[in-house]
Amino acid sequence: MTESKTIRLYEQVMLRSCKTVVTACVELKKGFGVELSQTVFYPEGGGQLSDTGKLILADKTVSVTHVREKDGHIYHETAEPIAVGTEVTAEIDWQMRLDHMQQHCGEHLLSYGFWKLCQADNVGFHMTEEMVTIDLNREVSAAEVQQVETLANAQIQENLPIKTTWMDAEQAAVCATRKFNDKLTGPVRVVSIEGSDACTCCGTHPPMTGMVGLVKIFKAEKHKESTRIYFLCGRRAMEKVQTCWQELTSAVQLLSLKDEEIKSGVERLQAENKELRDKLALAEERWVNEIAPQLLAKAKLKDDIKIVEVHFEDISADAAKKLTQKLVEEPQAQVTVFYKQKNRLNYILARGAAVPVSCRERIAVLNKELNGHGGGNDNMAQGSSAISD
Repeated sequence: MTESKTIRLYEQVMLRSCKTVVTACVELKKGFGVELSQTVFYPEGGGQLSDTGKLILADKTVSVTHVREKDGHIYHETAEPIAVGTEVTAEIDWQMRLDHMQQHCGEHLLSYGFWKLCQADNVGFHMTEEMVTIDLNREVSAAEVQQVETLANAQIQENLPIKTTWMDAEQAAVCATRKFNDKLTGPVRVVSIEGSDACTCCGTHPPMTGMVGLVKIFKAEKHKESTRIYFLCGRRAMEKVQTCWQELTSAVQLLSLKDEEIKSGVERLQAENKELRDKLALAEERWVNEIAPQLLAKAKLKDDIKIVEVHFEDISADAAKKLTQKLVEEPQAQVTVFYKQKNRLNYILARGAAVPVSCRERIAVLNKELNGHGGGNDNMAQGSSAISD
């Protein structure tokens, strides 16, 4: 690996800009990669997104949309090239830097909590613009999730100091609380939260836990014997909470409920909905039993095959399927049921036991005629096409 000559000022996490010089500019698949003599930009890595921002020249400003490190070189991705030797001011998008620090520090606090309270290790960390996740190596209960979230927020309120230290791998193995990669050698970077987490990490973190503001877990998704935790921190957590609260408030008002009645109100709606679905299913069954003999009686005969083709404007997919199945109880019935739903013309094709024509072949022809899509087997097929205005 080629050692980078770029001085990494992003170790000083509160530094928002610096004077620097362009030392290289390479063409990428999309845009250009600008290398600087020193930089405040953090390159994507360790599960953390990169900084974004701008390079300020004497006569213009060039946006930096992404920063990545390759073979020891830090490339600031831009839409246009900048000449080597150009003096620029490198300035990060501070709100994004703060956001990334909040999310990453929150991940450390939660990971420590799951390790300390639940004996669950973080085996995966991923940050996107929408959500942050950590993967745990065992299942955790809802009560455990709440306990860990409470601990993390208590440590935020305590405003604990955070420090980063470069040390030998042997020393880092002693300092680390919850985990250490024993394959690491040479100098490693350890991020320590006083009285809490300490582990190797290359990401940016605030100097105090109070800057995280808030940690909120939104979902714990169990998968096999592990759990994926979905969470947000700081401003993004607050915005998500506000959005969820607005939605809940609107739902409460629509249903004329009190806040503490949301769960029971939803359960009541589910029960009422199931009752209505059951009644509808019975009504559809009666309708099918009534109309199927009528359709078979009026069917056109062709080579002793009863050709049944019907069109409906307002039946459900279940009713259409039930009717088709009922009709092909007649061995000599060749059935095509059309019905409209959500600006789509849907069709079900089926055949009785004595009908030789394959539904697979018939739907291929119908798809071509209607510019539709669908398929099936010799006995039944279904598809749909857009309804033109």
